[in-house]
This record gives sequence, C-alpha cells and structure tokens, in this order.
Amino acid sequence: MKLVVVIAVVLAGLISLGLVLTPLGLSLVGLQPPDAEPPAAKTGNVVALQARQAQQMGAYLAQAGNCMGCHTAQNGQPYAGGHILATSIGTFITPNITPDHETGIGLWNEQDFWRAMHHGQSRDGSLLYPAFPYTDYTKVTREDSDAIFAYLRSLPAVKQRTAPHLISFPFNFRPLLYLWRALFFTEGVYQADASRSDEWNRGAYLVQGLGHCNACHTSRNPLGASQGDRLGGGQIMGSNWYAPSLTSLQEASTADWPIQDITQLLRTGFASRAVTTGPMADVVSQSLQHLTGDDARAMATYLQSLPESAPYSRGIAPELSAEVDRQLRQGSEIYETYCEDCHGSLGQGAPGAYPPLAGNRGVTLASPINAIRSILHGGYAPVTAANPRPYGMPPFAQVLRDEEVALVLSYVRNAWGNRGSLVSAVQVDRSRKGVQ
Repeated sequence: MKLVVVIAVVLAGLISLGLVLTPLGLSLVGLQPPDAEPPAAKTGNVVALQARQAQQMGAYLAQAGNCMGCHTAQNGQPYAGGHILATSIGTFITPNITPDHETGIGLWNEQDFWRAMHHGQSRDGSLLYPAFPYTDYTKVTREDSDAIFAYLRSLPAVKQRTAPHLISFPFNFRPLLYLWRALFFTEGVYQADASRSDEWNRGAYLVQGLGHCNACHTSRNPLGASQGDRLGGGQIMGSNWYAPSLTSLQEASTADWPIQDITQLLRTGFASRAVTTGPMADVVSQSLQHLTGDDARAMATYLQSLPESAPYSRGIAPELSAEVDRQLRQGSEIYETYCEDCHGSLGQGAPGAYPPLAGNRGVTLASPINAIRSILHGGYAPVTAANPRPYGMPPFAQVLRDEEVALVLSYVRNAWGNRGSLVSAVQVDRSRKGVQ
C-alpha cells in the first residue's frame, strides 16, 4: 500500500509538470480513415431489415456475454444498472445502459460504445476502471460490438441514476489508471490461430472475449489485475465463492471429458460428472443456456483443449490418528442423519437428481469454501429450458452448528476414496459471516 501511495504522489507531481501521459490524442483512437468512395445509398426497407438483424444478433451476443447479469440490480429493471460489485479496490455500482438520455447511454453512438468495449474509455474520454472487464472485451470484434449497441439502443429507456462508486484511496485517484493500463492491459481484437479449426477459434473467441471467463476463473493481485495462469482458478471478486481452475484435472478441467458432456454442462448446468451451483449456476441460467448448439460445442472444444497446469495441492490430508478417527466417525453419524437419503451410503448420489460426493473434485478442492457455502446456504442447479425443475439441496445454516458442518464436511472429504484436509469450525464461522 505504501508503494501505491508513493506512486500516486509521484504521478500527481508529474501531472503538475505536464510530464505524464494525458488523454491527448485518445480521441483519435479507433477512428477509421474515410472511404475512398461514398457507399451506395440503401432503401428504407433494406436499412430497416439490417437494423432488425443487428438487434437480433446483438440480443444474442448480450446474453452470451451475460451483460444483464452485471447491469441489473436485484429485482431491478433489466440493464438499468445498480448492481453492487465489490472488489479489492472498492465497491462499484454498475451503470445504466438503457437508451435513456440523462441516466443511460442514450447520447452514445457506436464509436462511443466501441471505445468503451475495446479501449476501456468512456464517452467523455475518461478511462474506465477494470471492474468493467474491458481487458477481455477488447477481443470482441467491431461488428459484434456494433450489434450489441444496436440491441441496447432498442431497449425501453429507463430513467434511473445509479449511486457513485465507493473506491478506496489511492485508487480513486484516476491518473493511476494510466499506470495500471501500462502494466496490465493489452488491447486487441481476438486473432484466430491458423493452426486450429474454425470451431476451436470460435470457442476461444467466446471464452476469452465476450464470455470473459477469465474474470472469475483467474486469481487477482491487490490491484485487481489477473495474475497467474489464465483460467487457473481464483477467488471471485466480492464473493465467498472460489471459481475453480479450468486447467487442472484436480479441479474443473474438462480435458478428460467427452465434448457432448461439456456442451451439456454449459447449456443445462448438469452432466453425468458435474452440476453447476453458486455463481456459475446464475451464469448458465442467464447466459450459457441461450447459446446455440454450435457455439456451446465450440466453447466445449476450446475448453477441452486447454493445456493442463501444474497439479494443485488439495491441502494436507489428515493422518489417521485416534483423534482424527473420532472426528470422522462423528462426521459419519451426521452424514447418515442429514445427507445419506439423497447422496447415498457410499456417496454415489442419484443420477439426474443428486450429485455423487465420492470422487467429486468439487468436494476435495484445497479450499473447502464452496462446499461450506453449499451446506450452509443450499445448493441449486440452474433453472434452464432443459431442466426447468432442478433438484436442490436445502440450506442447513439453521440446522447444524459450525462444529457439525466442519465434522460432516471433513468426513465427506475423506470418505469413499476422497482425500482432503480437515475443515475447522473457524472456517465455517468465517463463511457464515461472509468473511473471505
């Protein structure tokens, strides 16, 4: 933190001397040279048809990018903003992106929207904070950007002002964004890999760009920038959920899955090997279930191809001492009372209803935080067209004490061939209180 404060002071001094980067010239970024000849005039019917097609494509792309998920407050008007997004540098209130002239983007044009998506720059030239994932959206093509903007312009205008961000010092000193971008941001539309198939490249484009999967599935440094392996797993900003690594076979890699199973998981939230819950269930419900079959398969093809990262530690599994044996027996008794009816005496689960716990990588993650939250708050698969009434797990926060949650989860993490560290009552208490 001292280093950041020093940087802020130095930048302030440089600005006063006119020696630091300024927005000069940024208004020229992204402008295209004029056409050598004016385009041929189009009839009103052709223009109207093209507008409708752009809006339809934009609606699909906005769902694929889950724009509504961030730009809609709980029980709020779609795309009218107000969603609270907590990060390591402060709390952001997402903006209204309906076409209201006063409180939304009604005065924006396609170039303004492209500048935000591709360059991370607002209509007035100010730099955007990376809570808006322009670090991923920069890979989106201009055509897709224009289509999304056409769709947003077609929405009903909602007059709704959003509260100001609550950004911590010194990060509220905006000139620091120039330094942040120099260190952590590389703009550029996705470039296809000529050695790969069109399907693979389509999947890479969706995962890396519009889907912004990296925003959750990668750890972040104290400045909010992605660090470590891309898609290598990380704590979700402002959440007590961990997004598992998509490149580790000990976590959520699908390298050993059939393509059809990955595709099914993306579009329905469940497959023979996994069920999505927590924040990922929301992503499936709000976004991924609306993908075309071709796009879902393309994403599956890309995800299956990701190179395996170095093995992750699952935590230190306990040595079987008399005390550990006592704890696991207590956990077994709690499991028999509250869990066995659904998940089975051998942790086998019930196909299509209750996920197996034996051999479940989600159960033996190094951090037990997701499993703790599932026990306390319940676990629910997403509601999708293919699974309109999914089975769910009831919450036990009011039924089990912290010590009991710790005991039963320690047992599950070390039964039926599972091996994982023991869970403490302190860890459960922290999760119950919302402490990361």
